[in-house]
Amino acid sequence: MTDNANPSLLPYEQWAARALRAVAVDALRHAAEHGLPGEHHFYLSFRTDHPGTIVPGHLKAKYPREMTIVLQHRFWDLAVDPAGERFSVGLSFNGIPAMLTVPFAALTAFHDPYAQFGLRFEPEFEDAADEEVTDITPPAPEAPPAEPAAPAQPQVVSLDAFRRKRE
Repeated sequence: MTDNANPSLLPYEQWAARALRAVAVDALRHAAEHGLPGEHHFYLSFRTDHPGTIVPGHLKAKYPREMTIVLQHRFWDLAVDPAGERFSVGLSFNGIPAMLTVPFAALTAFHDPYAQFGLRFEPEFEDAADEEVTDITPPAPEAPPAEPAAPAQPQVVSLDAFRRKRE
């Protein structure tokens, strides 16, 4: 990309990252409008500490820096704001419903295992004072407060037991 011996005065890396994020925006916008076709499903990893990321307190306590969500069978109210700056979605965590709002600038990964397609991103942090956050979903009822959990180490969970077996 850029070379220290001949640095570019143009932000090519930022432009390329923005173009790749547009793929995630388009995929989520398509899923919001038409649902997920066939066996497609999305793994979305994002920074919970990014300005504009809205997650319930019990999830923020459990995932203070980053979390991954799966959009497959049980999600609701998926919406992408008109400017393509953030998305919101309803998910259930241990039986507790929650609405999340995530700026696309907070994404660290987008993966569709069915298509064997994935992207990794560096989160884009902006000054929180300069950012105006507009919630794109109606307010959801607040989940009951959870007992404070000890900070957990990130875990890798195999979903093989939940996959349908192909014959």
